[in-house]
Amino acid sequence: MSREIHDDDIERTARRRAGAKLGWYIHATVFVLVNLMLAALAASSGRNWAIFPAFGWGLGLAIHGVVVFVLTGGAGLHDRLLQRERDRLQLQRDPW
Repeated sequence: MSREIHDDDIERTARRRAGAKLGWYIHATVFVLVNLMLAALAASSGRNWAIFPAFGWGLGLAIHGVVVFVLTGGAGLHDRLLQRERDRLQLQRDPW
């Protein structure tokens, strides 16, 4: 028995997936900017302590990326992602 997917379900799922991917891009941007600042501070003090927060946060970012991109399958900007998810879900609804 196949489950029919309605347009509202497609839209809701597409928005959720696109939002999750955009959230990862924001997370990655903040990670890079903050860790560049921490590296500059560490370099000015003559110690290499900035590697520790970068490693911990990098692990969290990697896990976030795996969850977002493995479970939803793809990348791109928000509008493109939204359309891609709509198309993908529409194909599940209308296989012929």
